[in-house]
Amino acid sequence: MNPGGGGVGRPLRVGLVGLGMMGRNHLRILRGRSDVVVTAVADPAPEALASAAAQTGARPFSEPRALIEEVDLDAVIVAAPTTVHAPLALAALERGIPVLVEKPLAATVSEGLTLVRTARRRGVPLAVGHVERFNPAVRELGRLLGEGWLSAVHAISSRRAGPFPSRIRDVGVTIDLATHDVDILSWIAGERPSRVYAEMAQRIHTEHEDLLFGLLHFPSGATGMLDVNWLTPAKRRQLVVVGEEGMFELDYLTQRLTFTRATDATNPRLLGGYAPTFDEDVRVLPVSQAEPLALEVDDFLRAVRDGSRPTVDGMDGLWALAIAWSLLESAQRERPVDLSDLSVRLAVA
Repeated sequence: MNPGGGGVGRPLRVGLVGLGMMGRNHLRILRGRSDVVVTAVADPAPEALASAAAQTGARPFSEPRALIEEVDLDAVIVAAPTTVHAPLALAALERGIPVLVEKPLAATVSEGLTLVRTARRRGVPLAVGHVERFNPAVRELGRLLGEGWLSAVHAISSRRAGPFPSRIRDVGVTIDLATHDVDILSWIAGERPSRVYAEMAQRIHTEHEDLLFGLLHFPSGATGMLDVNWLTPAKRRQLVVVGEEGMFELDYLTQRLTFTRATDATNPRLLGGYAPTFDEDVRVLPVSQAEPLALEVDDFLRAVRDGSRPTVDGMDGLWALAIAWSLLESAQRERPVDLSDLSVRLAVA
């Protein structure tokens, strides 16, 4: 194997495990790159496997482990179901192959910790597919926060809702979707939460929760709120960040970002002599639109070539998974869960 990636001028040999919705999107992006050769693909579904092999000329495998064990690869992308993330990613890492594993990093925190420790021991990049970090609107929001548009963040609220995806059977909405949001909220706050609380419900899913309302308390005093569900008839992906100087509002789907400046609260404008309101100063901020997944793959391949840290690495994915599991614990125990010692539990030797 060649963990350092291909030399200048040689395309990277990439293996793709999983040809479901996300896997097919990865395949489309990889096929459009001149610096990559899709060398092998794996999926138990014969039709999907045959189609991918015909499109790319890749060697097909119905058994993912065989792909990892038998093909000389520079990188592997794991887009299989959550419950097999850990064994497949671990098999690649043990062979010194850099891995991009779709979020969540693993099904359990202990599995995720094993992956992070193995990647560090083997000295190879481990990236996690928290694709929202690569959304151009999110990147611009991060840049503006870095420039000091908000001297302090008071509250962050995230809404991730949509119809029930029948393809997701192995985990509930917290592990599958809320991992996106706890990662984003921690990234915006610039710190990990110290306490979480959650309420959950199971309405449609036969085995797991399909609704989560969560609260995150950060050491700085900032508060995060999550609304994540598979019960909403229309897809919604929204983020609001409130601070001293105003409020950012972001739509992940349209990549629209606005900033509403805090106004003079001492001079309200009355509506019909009653309800007070205030004139808004709203700016639509310029965002150069791009496909987040393409940016994520580009970031991973950069790390493969030069051995650098991916933008979202294994430790980021591990924290997101641990916070999500803490939210599940809170809902089951019907009380807040303290995370003050989580950094000790997640220590990587």
